[in-house]
Amino acid sequence: MGFDGLVRSNSRNYSCGSARVVADISPHNLYIPSGSIVEPTLHSPSISAQQKMEGHGDMGLIGEFDHNLMGRMRDDEYESRSGSDNFEGVSGDDQDAGDDQPQRRKKYHRHTPHQIQELEAFFKECPHPDEKQRTELSKRLGLENKQIKFWFQNRRTQMKTQIERHENMILRQENEKLRAENSMIKEAMSNPMCNRCGGPAIPGQISFEDHHLRIENARLKDELNRICSLANKFLGRPLSSLASPTAVLGSNSGLELAIGRSEIGGSSALGSSLPMGLDLGEGILGTPSVMPRIRSHMGMMGGEIQADRSMLIDLALSAMEELMKMARADSPLWIKCLGGEKEILDHEEYDRLISPCIGPKPAGFITEATRETGIVIINSLALMETLMDANRWAEMFPSLIARGATVDVISNGMGGTRNGALQVMHAEVQLLSPLVPVRQLRFLRFCKQHTEGVWAVVDVSVEMGHSSINGHPFVSCRRLPSGCVVQDMPNGYSKVTWVEHTQYDESVVHQLYRPAVNSGFGFGAHRWIATLQRQCECLAILMSSSIPNEDHTALSQAGRRSLLKLAQRMTNNFCSGVCLSSARKWDSLHIGTLGDDVKVMTRKNVDDPGEPPGIVLSAATSVWIPVSRESLFNFLRDEQLRSEWDILSNGGPMQEMVHIAKGQGSGNCVSLLRASAVNPNESNMVILQETWTDPSCSVVVYAPVDVQSLNVVMSGGDSAYVALLPSGFAILPDGRQSSFGGSLLKGGSSPDGGGDHQGSLLTVGFQILVNSLPTAKLTVESVETVNNLISCTIQKIKSALRLA
Repeated sequence: MGFDGLVRSNSRNYSCGSARVVADISPHNLYIPSGSIVEPTLHSPSISAQQKMEGHGDMGLIGEFDHNLMGRMRDDEYESRSGSDNFEGVSGDDQDAGDDQPQRRKKYHRHTPHQIQELEAFFKECPHPDEKQRTELSKRLGLENKQIKFWFQNRRTQMKTQIERHENMILRQENEKLRAENSMIKEAMSNPMCNRCGGPAIPGQISFEDHHLRIENARLKDELNRICSLANKFLGRPLSSLASPTAVLGSNSGLELAIGRSEIGGSSALGSSLPMGLDLGEGILGTPSVMPRIRSHMGMMGGEIQADRSMLIDLALSAMEELMKMARADSPLWIKCLGGEKEILDHEEYDRLISPCIGPKPAGFITEATRETGIVIINSLALMETLMDANRWAEMFPSLIARGATVDVISNGMGGTRNGALQVMHAEVQLLSPLVPVRQLRFLRFCKQHTEGVWAVVDVSVEMGHSSINGHPFVSCRRLPSGCVVQDMPNGYSKVTWVEHTQYDESVVHQLYRPAVNSGFGFGAHRWIATLQRQCECLAILMSSSIPNEDHTALSQAGRRSLLKLAQRMTNNFCSGVCLSSARKWDSLHIGTLGDDVKVMTRKNVDDPGEPPGIVLSAATSVWIPVSRESLFNFLRDEQLRSEWDILSNGGPMQEMVHIAKGQGSGNCVSLLRASAVNPNESNMVILQETWTDPSCSVVVYAPVDVQSLNVVMSGGDSAYVALLPSGFAILPDGRQSSFGGSLLKGGSSPDGGGDHQGSLLTVGFQILVNSLPTAKLTVESVETVNNLISCTIQKIKSALRLA
């Protein structure tokens, strides 16, 4: 029985326990791909979906989302499709030899998707095949030898063209920078100022070049004085600004004044470096920074950053000092409670020992402070590289970071490491619930190596710019000095101590989530540590050469990677549909009949191949369930009990076809499910599902997937062209009962006013295709349909758990 048979254009009544919910669900409401189920290892060259993915190879594993040159080249060349077609005729290399032959009409040939996939796979291994290899390929693919030869020639030409185009773009940008710098220098030279009185300078008898050198010398002296004052903080002793540059450079103080640490293509770029790699301004020699700056839309523009760099450096140093005090194991700032495993900040001791570095707490704000220590399967250098790269940082914490970007790079570090790296960043930190707004943060991030094998990264908010971003209400959140201290341990492990210290306006958080956020379950240190441990464990397992094979079918390594990447995209899209972040463009709808607890958003998809074209509707809500998080998670991921809440299950248990483990526990995995039927080959439904759990959160995300497209992915094809719409659940502790066995609130009562209960906060989210035409208008009936779907699903879950 197909999904189209489950959702009809007529009205259907759902009986959910004692409640009766009427859902007007039509076949256009839910996006369920059609097709017949085939064995996952079968390859069909005639699959229509494969034409969308021809020529695409592996896209990498978790954490390999580097949008680099090759990625952009690959997108461009496959859109052109010039490497997928061949003509029967002479190539450019053999055209001269055929000038005396009579002209004949060229016959057009199009390679099959299977041929293109095999050619692309071979091209990655060997772009220049010899005669023997071309003959072997021609026999295997049913092509002529000259067709193989011409295809590889065209493919190499495409790659060369793309590289040259990218190099030209880089050179053009460099040229524009040089032009701008030249204009600034000419303007400064045309209006020289007296260094003593500040008025217009009169060169007199000296040449204009000599006068310009005197001005530059005065500027360098001022720069040297600033550097010496900052160096005192590192060296612990005065450093005279009158010392000769040679003496300063020759000392063991580590103060570098002439040679920077930024490298391009193996050559060092001239610049200036402070102790620990801090770079002031454009460098002593006036050389522009080699790292391009991303200009901010929050008012902190490049000119302001240049003018305030000394202030930012002082702020970073103060924040690092505060972090080290708070992270110290014997710090008097923390009070043990709840059996000695939970720590809370002693605010009186904090106010006595630490001077605030970003000003007093705004009126109406409350403070959230947590600390957690854990052992992680990653070394300190690798973790520092991850934290200082905005994209890799967001990939390491996908459920926490909706979006991250580097606004300005003040220093890249020194000695080829991240020691002394300082940059301004912007991030959107999320909690998987529509009832908690996304936290918009603008902060400094400073990395420093304290001793051998001991590193620290600190964040502190930068209070500059406008008061809102895109009208979002939750911009009034300040990040006090927070971060982590990492100490290397044997066998590649690290001991990580994480400190989270923020101030935020509690009034914008829904009443249901205030205990969880205030106790640290929402954004606290233990959630960052738990996510880091789970992600590092997942990467260690997936990169291991001995991955346990729990699949019911043989699955190649390339197919495994493609399937995991598809599951990651599915989960990321689910998170963006639950939280209103800027990671994906959504338009929020305000419908009075639904109340404030149900958030509805919509978007029009025209050219995104990862979603079906048309109008997509996303709806999500959160409720309190008087069941432990572990019990609720195990119930939702059990395929044998899925029929009790999922209408996709055909009214019976579901069968697991593929299982890819992503952690030590059975709950962290990616799997393929299909509904049970009398004849399995007649089932037209395959569900891709990802589940994961850690001490802070549990997630179950699933989406129906077209069987033909899925077969291409499992054979190693590109998953970017597989259209899907995710749905799922996010489960968090309610904050009233801690994971350490004690109540975090006095009384620990449920939201309904009862006694002590161990409960969970369940977020339910659905994304459906309401119309396949992007130009169509959204109707109230479509909104009511998805609202009824959410209500019915929640009621079924409560009935199955005997809570209704």
